[in-house]
Amino acid sequence: MAAAHDALFLALDQLRQTWPKRGWTWDGRVACVASAFHVDLTEDARTSVACALRHEYTQRSIGRAPPIVQEVVTAAGGVRPDQLIFCADPADGLLAYGLWWPWGDEVTTTLRIGLAGIGANRNEVRLRELFGALD
Repeated sequence: MAAAHDALFLALDQLRQTWPKRGWTWDGRVACVASAFHVDLTEDARTSVACALRHEYTQRSIGRAPPIVQEVVTAAGGVRPDQLIFCADPADGLLAYGLWWPWGDEVTTTLRIGLAGIGANRNEVRLRELFGALD
């Protein structure tokens, strides 16, 4: 189990290293690390996300997502037409996901990255440490 989780965190570290904007914070409302970025960085941000969170769902396709992804979306309040959900393949029951939430101002988007499933609570500190979001 540890090796699979290590591989998942290695992919998340690659996302962090390639992320076009520095600075991650902790969003306790949804238990995720978060980074907001300007629309000019959208292409670079999507490229960075794709290195770790290869699966993408929209409001139209979320019904085809695995049940755990659907649970994450429900807990986050659903998905609007302009929002995206990204996720990795589960690693021994641990899922890494990304919530791509545009602000509605057509200028800013926030990516929130969280964990769900087996070991999510145990690995929350590891996620926060990886992204430097300890506050």
